[in-house]
Amino acid sequence: MGKAKKAICIWCMIVLATGCASQNGETADSKDLERTEKRVMMQPDVTNAAEGKKGEAGKEPKELQPVTVTVIDPMTNKVIKTIVPDELGFGTAGEKYKAELEEWAKELARGTDDAPGYDQRNTPDKLDENGGIIKGAPRVVLEEEEFVEKMLDASKEGGEVELPLYMTASGYKPEDAAHLDEVVVASYTTHFNPGVAGRTKNIELSAEAVHNVIIGEGDYFSFNTTVGPSDEAHGYQPAEEAINGKLVMGIGGGICQTSSTLFNAVDQLGVDYVEKHHHSVTVGYVPKGRDATVSYGGKDFRFQNTSGAPFLLKSVIENGKLTIEVRTSRQYEAILKKGV
Repeated sequence: MGKAKKAICIWCMIVLATGCASQNGETADSKDLERTEKRVMMQPDVTNAAEGKKGEAGKEPKELQPVTVTVIDPMTNKVIKTIVPDELGFGTAGEKYKAELEEWAKELARGTDDAPGYDQRNTPDKLDENGGIIKGAPRVVLEEEEFVEKMLDASKEGGEVELPLYMTASGYKPEDAAHLDEVVVASYTTHFNPGVAGRTKNIELSAEAVHNVIIGEGDYFSFNTTVGPSDEAHGYQPAEEAINGKLVMGIGGGICQTSSTLFNAVDQLGVDYVEKHHHSVTVGYVPKGRDATVSYGGKDFRFQNTSGAPFLLKSVIENGKLTIEVRTSRQYEAILKKGV
């Protein structure tokens, strides 16, 4: 009995030991599996990451667009030119870039041999035979310095630049036009030989061109712009004219008598001279030093009306005499006579 009990006890211990071993084995496997699952969940998806990198690398990089500046004509809204400042030295050769802009501004304003500039002298208004106004053209100026500054500012980030064009209309009131011939405030007369047909015709044509011209307050007057070309196409004839100290035959000879007569008339008022030239020879129709020679496309007679009031030019030809009068309304007579 004692041995049997001992054997039974030993068998039970073996069974219990086996059961415990089995339970411990299952627990270890479960923990290992759990740790493995956690490691898998925490491990980055190498495949997806690689694909992501490949996708980014496969994209085309955005190309940086250069800064551009477009110049616009405000009168027509047309593009004059588009430039890339960096290609012209902006940011690397600043002074050179500015100098190029200044030269371009000068060409745009004053023109070149191949193209006219934006700067335009005004063509004065005139009165017709019935006192109506014949419109001329305003003065146009492209402000070169302002254009360069605008271009420099726009060159930083790009954009559009409008040409800084300024137009100035004649400085008189339309309602004053009908009264500008009321009083004569200045006049001057020169003489010529009416028997010399060509010269007489040229004086008549040029005098007619300045007849009834309105010169407003602050207006600029250009003889060449007002009279126009003195060539055969406009009716001018051969006559003596002074060239390089000699009297020679040329188309339009005689128009300088008109410009000189005009000078001596307006010189009695408060005007500022912009351009005036003497002949290369002494002329007989005005005292020495009182002439104003002109040549279309060359020398001009120009002045600005700084008298403080508008006035009207009148030209009268009769019996070999050319008279140019400066007239105005009674309202402005006292203002103009201050300069007489």
